[in-house]
Amino acid sequence: YLLAARTMGVDPSRCAVIEDSPTGATAGVAAGMTVFGYAASTNADALRAVGVTTIFTDMRQLPGLIG
Repeated sequence: YLLAARTMGVDPSRCAVIEDSPTGATAGVAAGMTVFGYAASTNADALRAVGVTTIFTDMRQLPGLIG
């Protein structure tokens, strides 16, 4: 995630990560990015355990969360 932000010239704190795996979510949190946890088929508690605070289960919810 940090490489992507650096390549685009964007500060990591201004980036959003959409993740459904605890491993990916951990990377986004460690990078200092805002992480949205997609828990349609992933355990929401596993995402919360790695620092994700915004969890959703339907992609149609995402625009309202990012808004």
